[in-house]
Amino acid sequence: MFFLNQMSTVLQMGFIYAVVGIGVYITYKILDFPDLSVDGTFPLGGVVFSVLLVAGCPWPVAMLVSFFAGAGAGLITGLLHVKLKINGLLLGIITMAALVSVNYLIAGGPQVSFAQEDTLLNNCFLDGLPRVASNYMQVLFILLIVVLCKVLLDLFLKTKAGFLLRATGDNPQLVTQMGKNTDNYKMLGLALANGIVALAGSLYCQYASSFNSNMGTGTVVIALACVIIGCVIAKHIRPMANTTGVVVGALIYYAILSVAMLLLGSDYTRLIVAVLFVIVLIFDTGLIGRTVKKLFRRKKKEKGGGASGGSAAAGAGGQAAEDAGLAERSAEDPAAEGEGVSKGSA
Repeated sequence: MFFLNQMSTVLQMGFIYAVVGIGVYITYKILDFPDLSVDGTFPLGGVVFSVLLVAGCPWPVAMLVSFFAGAGAGLITGLLHVKLKINGLLLGIITMAALVSVNYLIAGGPQVSFAQEDTLLNNCFLDGLPRVASNYMQVLFILLIVVLCKVLLDLFLKTKAGFLLRATGDNPQLVTQMGKNTDNYKMLGLALANGIVALAGSLYCQYASSFNSNMGTGTVVIALACVIIGCVIAKHIRPMANTTGVVVGALIYYAILSVAMLLLGSDYTRLIVAVLFVIVLIFDTGLIGRTVKKLFRRKKKEKGGGASGGSAAAGAGGQAAEDAGLAERSAEDPAAEGEGVSKGSA
């Protein structure tokens, strides 16, 4: 029973952070923008959802409004970046700090509880089920949100606007040559990413049945780790999409985090998160990551060299056979030699 409950917790939290990872994937991998404001927009979505729910708003509407609240915060970050030319890294820190106060003002205090309200993860249907069955139904509901976010983002990235969004991060000159403004697509990407992160914040509050002003601390670190792990997995398992890899990466990361917390205790959660992130970076861009990349490049060169060497040997063998045949014909008919020479000259 303990294992089943622990597994359901890992799946629930893993899928919630998978939604965060999908949002961060847009800024980190597509736009190449260091958006640290995620630590502020994650609780922003949670506090907006919680306050609306307590005020009597239905939970689907509250979740939708939380998405738009996060998108608005991301849009403000984008406007400040492209219009005032503020450094993206510093701007993320400024926005995150500002949102801490905004979230506190919206909540009217450090915490908002709604344990008696109906939500996606707490309703009459789930109350009538056994504890374990209820937990895994919650997993299923969160998974549906994950699939919805992933599929919609994948479909969007295949549109013209999605192509231009990807090109803004990879090749902004191409976007300019097409007569489009890269600034607009940066703002679009930041709004979309932070909207998805805020939606994840509303899911987290439903999981906890309350909002806490400290819930966003370290969110960006966990999300980046999920994105890095996911993209590495997707790179080596084709044709897995990067967004699918992010979901898998979130599950792997939170499973490892849960095991570490069981062994060391919850008092060391932030230390464990930091250590795991360092390990992920070492395997991605650090010493181990560079070593693995060198080995892959060396193997490719060896394969390429072997193939070109084989082609050269085959060509030399064919030429030798042709020369031998020509010599044999020349011995039998002197006119053939002249013909061969004339062909060679030609």
